[in-house]
Amino acid sequence: MLKSINLIKSLLSGTDDDITNIVNEPQNMEYEGTTFTIHETMYRSRLAKRTPKKKGYFVVFWEKDVNQRNQAYAYSESPDKIMISIIDKDLKGQFIFPKSLLLEKRILRTIDNKGKMAIRVYPSWEKSLNNAAKKTQAWQAPYFINVSNEIDWGRLTELYFS
Repeated sequence: MLKSINLIKSLLSGTDDDITNIVNEPQNMEYEGTTFTIHETMYRSRLAKRTPKKKGYFVVFWEKDVNQRNQAYAYSESPDKIMISIIDKDLKGQFIFPKSLLLEKRILRTIDNKGKMAIRVYPSWEKSLNNAAKKTQAWQAPYFINVSNEIDWGRLTELYFS
């Protein structure tokens, strides 16, 4: 089983919330690319990776077009939320981004914008960042929850279901 899906299932255990319709995205399996549903909300999930030379965690957001070229995900076809899990030894957290935010940040593709095929995420435990990374961390922070130890269940519920 995928580590990211196991994390989500463990966070939902003891609740009435179940993951259904899990579909693996073969082109992104290196990042545990999946889509799934909880209640009526559709999610796209990724497991971000730490990279050796830069702070933060790297994650991809692409699919093949009809010519088999990589392209950013389309806003019009995107699930309601994009969930990025981080599992780094004892550190665990999730970013749960609404697709409207990823449109605003020009990450999802539209007719007028080619989107981004990858981003770097900066959880709250990432310190000593350069200015560009600090700016990115600032807009990402409201959508992050650290689940390494004590979990704020109200915040988790808000991020997952609001």
